[in-house]
Amino acid sequence: MLDDHQIIGEALVASMLGARAAAVIAAIDLDGALAHRAPRGGVSRICFAAALNAILFDDILVRVPTGAAFVADQRARGERIRFDHGALRTVRFPAGGTGALPAGQDAFARILGPLGYHVAGTYPLPRLKMTGRAWAHRDMPEGLPQFFVSELHVERFDPAFAMAAQRVFHASRDPLDATAKAVLARFERDGEVPFDAAVAALPVIVSAFDRQHPAPALDDYALLLDRSDEAAWIATEGNAFNHATSRVPDVAAEAERQRAAGLPVKERVEVSQTGRVRQTAFRADPVVRTFRDGNDMVARTVPGSFYEIIARDVDPATGRLDLSFDSGNATGIFAMTRAA
Repeated sequence: MLDDHQIIGEALVASMLGARAAAVIAAIDLDGALAHRAPRGGVSRICFAAALNAILFDDILVRVPTGAAFVADQRARGERIRFDHGALRTVRFPAGGTGALPAGQDAFARILGPLGYHVAGTYPLPRLKMTGRAWAHRDMPEGLPQFFVSELHVERFDPAFAMAAQRVFHASRDPLDATAKAVLARFERDGEVPFDAAVAALPVIVSAFDRQHPAPALDDYALLLDRSDEAAWIATEGNAFNHATSRVPDVAAEAERQRAAGLPVKERVEVSQTGRVRQTAFRADPVVRTFRDGNDMVARTVPGSFYEIIARDVDPATGRLDLSFDSGNATGIFAMTRAA
């Protein structure tokens, strides 16, 4: 049960992270969203979205030591993290789902839509044979992180690639159970749910941001890697956050400071066509994953997730922060998972 003195969002985060919750909440600037109260006293979709983002942010810090080092450095300087966006990758076949998992971004539209997000921009990534979509929150677009959801289009590759992709992803499960789906439907209908229902659904919804298919065969992984670093990354990491991003005042200055401290920062700052969005990233941290090799299981070191920094200027046409993305920037940033 919720203590009367607890902020609902903080209690939601603590229901999953326990003792780690306080440090994560202190590190990221989500105070307004975590404290948001629903009209009828339940958990609002703003509050639930903030808790989900806090937990996913904690997950990437656990998996990405370089990101954890950057956040620790910012905290030591007295700064809080402005969590700009989290990015994830999905696979879309020309017909049907991905095993039991809905196709491509559909697996996340059914989560993000009920929580108040909408597609604010679509970004073709032709060099990668992918499409990216930015999901922004309708109620709090600047106060809640966006989700950049990309789809890899299997039909744009050769038949051998398509067959390997089918073997790797066809056994994907659907992580959402009936209870979680009912809670999302209630968010969509009412904009809020009771606290106990939110607590029950939260870990199930968090589990959607993970790998849903079994360990791939090593030969299939090698074939995917030969055609697409991004497909190979999805084969080992699934739908986990590919990267999380901090909004900073000056990307170039921050990158130079982190480089001087010994962190592996990309040399180039990616600049959008408007000049208002500038971003760079740390190289992906390597991880060890297992593969099927005949009747054996073997371990290999592969690229994991990474951490990114971004600066956004005000759009003079609207007088508001430019929350858009840029296809060229995204293509350059995605290359970080080839550098581990």
